[in-house]
Amino acid sequence: MKNMKNMKKIALLGSTGSIGTQTLEVIDGLGYEIVSLSFHSNEVLGKEQILKYKPKFVVVSDEKTYEKITPFLNELSIQHSHEPKEAVLDDADIVVNAVVGSAGLMSTITAIEKGKKVALANKESLVCAGELINKLLKDNKEAKLIPIDSEHSAILQCLSGNEKEIKKIILTASGGPFREWPYEKIKNATKEEALKHPNWVMGNKITIDSASLMNKALEVIEAYFLFSLSIEQIQVVVHPQSIVHSMVEYVDGNVIAQLGEPDMRLAIQYALTFPNRVENNFNHLNIFGKILTFEQVRQEFKSIDLAFFALKEGGTMPAVLNAANEACVQLFLNNKISFLDIQNIVETAMNSHEKINNYTLEEVQEADIWARNFVENRSIEIWDF
Repeated sequence: MKNMKNMKKIALLGSTGSIGTQTLEVIDGLGYEIVSLSFHSNEVLGKEQILKYKPKFVVVSDEKTYEKITPFLNELSIQHSHEPKEAVLDDADIVVNAVVGSAGLMSTITAIEKGKKVALANKESLVCAGELINKLLKDNKEAKLIPIDSEHSAILQCLSGNEKEIKKIILTASGGPFREWPYEKIKNATKEEALKHPNWVMGNKITIDSASLMNKALEVIEAYFLFSLSIEQIQVVVHPQSIVHSMVEYVDGNVIAQLGEPDMRLAIQYALTFPNRVENNFNHLNIFGKILTFEQVRQEFKSIDLAFFALKEGGTMPAVLNAANEACVQLFLNNKISFLDIQNIVETAMNSHEKINNYTLEEVQEADIWARNFVENRSIEIWDF
């Protein structure tokens, strides 16, 4: 029998994606209640989730899918909307934001304004508007951001309230499928090759980002705002085995690392139950026979340097990095540009952007649109690097 006292009400945004579906697996084990679901266009899986979890509110952000699914929702007497942030219900205890890309920003802001605990997989919220979100958190003391990204979950677990004694944090990256490829071969990498991640099963966008190390670049910016760090306190190392999820080095020279299987459900559950820990049936790490190695980031991948440049510039520059990358990844998935064009075009967009400091939400959104237009409104022939 479920313990009704410990049953949390969950608003799950991005329910049909990789993190969303794994979150539902975790929730099945915890016995929590789904009060709202949001997804974009996966009608078949969305309907299956609705029938299983019986949420009282559903958001479908894709307009055509929303029109198709509305009769189904009406028949079930489920309230519904086309606006993602409306899935942040007043009675939700935890909001899981697993939306991909800057599309998740408004939902994060809405959840903070409502004083919610936010289990955040949408790193773009902090990348695009970290300064604004941190101001909102100061104004809304009840709200909390708990990271779902395995690296930031690892940092949170390693800190244990010792934030003032940090020397630096060390974010680990798998290195992606091209870690050992020669440069000339990387230049001709195909979409299919980039989508073959060696350790993780993820959605297309984040998998391409992992191959280019742009995912790690975004995580550098996320960590900067999430843990109130200086730029000098963030280091990235390549760790091909994805067993050490990240580390914290303290001022006395001690380094604490968090280890675990490369299974996102572990980080998801920790975010949902934080600060407590709950038993589960997931595969637990067997350390015997494991060989752990660490390498420098290859200079051929500019993404990490672009992240540090964006942080040094500040203002709307991180938002431009993110939006230009999202547009480039889509072009690459559509076979319009080469793999290494992604980082080169992002760099060009950043160098062309006139940043705005002390930005408003509207200015962040305008910078996002500007960056996408910069990438998309030009003939592909001019991107000759």
